[in-house]
Amino acid sequence: MQKFPVHTIASAPEQSRPALEALQGAFGMIPNIAGAMATSPVLIDGLVGLFQKVHGGSFTEAQVQVLLLTNAVTNACSWAVAFHTALALEAGLDAADVQSIRSGGAPAGSRDAALSGLAKALIEKRGRLDDLDIDRFLAAGFGKDHLLEVIAAVAASTITNYTGSVTNPVVEAPFQAHVWVAS
Repeated sequence: MQKFPVHTIASAPEQSRPALEALQGAFGMIPNIAGAMATSPVLIDGLVGLFQKVHGGSFTEAQVQVLLLTNAVTNACSWAVAFHTALALEAGLDAADVQSIRSGGAPAGSRDAALSGLAKALIEKRGRLDDLDIDRFLAAGFGKDHLLEVIAAVAASTITNYTGSVTNPVVEAPFQAHVWVAS
């Protein structure tokens, strides 16, 4: 297996350093996956820009974590599942809902279930939603603008999930309790 460096601000290419500094400010640390992404300034800059939009959008942080955890499980990215499990619990998502998502199911609440279901359908169907997928999401009280915003969240997390699968970064100590292995 290829080894990818996990950069720090000091070791990263010059063009990647501002993105790593932004993540350091947001998380109080540089996640290992971001350190691996920093090998490519194009990749880390694209991710940070898109994630800032996703986290500053119309969804609550708990809803964003429903999306990102669902995406991590659907894409089978172990690092991202551990990371987003911790963030989902921190954001106040019910532990039973987190476990359900980690098991491939949906959260209990209808709105969170609709978010999770749409994200999963987007990934599994490669963006080719049918009318039933769209109608189910809209019936949960979301608008078409929300549907398109979910696409941004799926795109951002796909960057992270694919990078995690390629670079296989070590799961940091704070997230070790949430390690996950695809079934």
